[in-house]
Amino acid sequence: MSPITTFLGSDHRLLDALLSRASEGDDAYEAFRRGLLKHIGMEEVILIPAAKKISGRAVALALKVRLDHGALTALLIPTPTRNILDAIHTILAPHNLLEENKGGLYMSCEAALGDEAAEVLRALERAPEIPPAAH
Repeated sequence: MSPITTFLGSDHRLLDALLSRASEGDDAYEAFRRGLLKHIGMEEVILIPAAKKISGRAVALALKVRLDHGALTALLIPTPTRNILDAIHTILAPHNLLEENKGGLYMSCEAALGDEAAEVLRALERAPEIPPAAH
């Protein structure tokens, strides 16, 4: 796997583990919520724009990924319920594959980034947390 796919894929695994514990209490859910917002921010603010800037065109799958991100962030606003957690999981499972699989978002971005991929990875590693709004 490429370095960006490895880095962001590892974050997917961490978020999956937090989501599986989210119903255990507020701390696990809030860690998941903060982590997911940071992850979405890394993709929306750093990765996708950098690939577009360097290649001069939108990256394949960017629109679908952004639609998923919008749905996920909307689900993070209300107080979590079992139905909300199930909906998040239902979106995330195929979403993560769309990003990580061969020909997915991450590979498309890395191909577009070329020699700049290492610098973008460093920016992803330094990405700040995005504080969530209150429920």
